[in-house]
Amino acid sequence: MNLSVRLFASLRERAGADRLEVRDLRDGATIGELKAALERARPDLGSLAHVAGVVGTAYAADSRVLRPDDDVSLLPPVSGGAPGPDELLSRGVFELCPERLDASVAQARVVHPSCGAIALFTGTTRDENRGQRVVQLDYEAFEAMTGPEMERIFERCRAELSRDTTADRARETQRMLVQHRVGTVLVGEPSVVIAVASPHRDTAFAAARFLIDELKRSLPIWKKEVYADGHHWIGDRS
Repeated sequence: MNLSVRLFASLRERAGADRLEVRDLRDGATIGELKAALERARPDLGSLAHVAGVVGTAYAADSRVLRPDDDVSLLPPVSGGAPGPDELLSRGVFELCPERLDASVAQARVVHPSCGAIALFTGTTRDENRGQRVVQLDYEAFEAMTGPEMERIFERCRAELSRDTTADRARETQRMLVQHRVGTVLVGEPSVVIAVASPHRDTAFAAARFLIDELKRSLPIWKKEVYADGHHWIGDRS
């Protein structure tokens, strides 16, 4: 079995290519076997133990059996889309943005007469990390997967809020908007904005915290810190 495997962020950089061709895998090979084959063939990639496998636009375990027609990607740990219409805000809207974010605009979009509370989170670029002076951040996204994965995060957020609130609160409608930058973000500029509107403040706070924590954990967006004398991919374990 032959497969073409897409690479992102630090993996792409080490390989010097955004795709690698893997040949002569046994029929019925798993993602774990694919990763082992790549480690043997391309030691420059480093250990792939912490690299996630993706088939199509969904994460897949190392035990996932591969087929010749699978669209396979390997994703380094995340560091942690097209605009949706405002009527979808009750389900959650996610946008990848190449231009500078404006938190006040995001807040205005979730305003609704039924909501008495708005929680707004803004993550900005700081000027120092890891003991080094940061010049800028460069963000890269697996765009075909960010939207579907963020939909799953929104769904988990709604389920979590339903478990942690009373029956009356569980029926409340939250309006959720998440925007994330791609490309270059300068020091002091926002890289992510989360706005959540809800009838009550505790629900809005809980939803905003859940969304940023889950986004950082699983959304396939990578952050490269650029210094005056080099760079580092945040989350890279190789």
